[in-house]
Amino acid sequence: MTATLYDVPGPRARATNRILAIVGTLLIVGILGFVVLRFAESGLFTYEQWDWITYELIQISLLNALLATLRAFAVGAVLALLFGAVFAAARLSDHAWVRAPAAAIVEFFRAVPLLILIFIAFYGLRIDLFWSVVIGLTLYNGSVLAEVFRAGVNAVPKGQSEAAYALGMRKTQVMVTVLLPQALRSMLPTVISQLVVLLKDTALGFIIGYQELLFQARQIGSQIQLDAPIIPVAIVIAAIYIGLCLVLSALANYAERRSRRRVASPAESEKRALDEVTRTGG
Repeated sequence: MTATLYDVPGPRARATNRILAIVGTLLIVGILGFVVLRFAESGLFTYEQWDWITYELIQISLLNALLATLRAFAVGAVLALLFGAVFAAARLSDHAWVRAPAAAIVEFFRAVPLLILIFIAFYGLRIDLFWSVVIGLTLYNGSVLAEVFRAGVNAVPKGQSEAAYALGMRKTQVMVTVLLPQALRSMLPTVISQLVVLLKDTALGFIIGYQELLFQARQIGSQIQLDAPIIPVAIVIAAIYIGLCLVLSALANYAERRSRRRVASPAESEKRALDEVTRTGG
């Protein structure tokens, strides 16, 4: 009746959990119902509040804003992953003169708010809008990913690396062929979560005038001739962000399933070998 990390709930605990789940669900449904009712009372669901989305120019502006968001995300994600990999490797170095500066850089950029990094790049270094946003995303999220990578490698049991060293492998070989494949599978959910954060952080670009989704939402929602549909526009933009995050999560689940199929655990390999021996009779 016990698991490794917690006690398996008994009949009374399961009944309590079911009651709490029902109460929680009813509470969420009630809150959503209240919000929908207030929106209906304020006329949010009338045609006049949503006819702005039928204009071709608005559709084109939203598409351009989406492309700008995806462009900043794609470049920022690639650079942040590279930054994280390089500085994680530096922090795992055996040489203190490499490890100490890397640790200082990672801790510094993790501590500085992303918006300040964007301000420094745009107002201080006079970099253009796109690269100011990308540099901020890279430095902040790359520093977080560096810690994720380092923690993932350190979480692999030491016996794995010790066995590899005993076979005569060099440190680079041990890292690439033994530690990283195991660490990546455990790090993948955290890495994807951080990429989702990076995607949403692109919205901070609107403060310096980068024309991404939030910038266009503010522009469209403030149009008096459209009755300033700020709430409908916000709902549409939120739906776009939710869709993008779901796509990232789906890609992560697909990659995780592929990695599990491609790399069998030692226990599974041994079981298959025993099954083969039994089937062939010895």
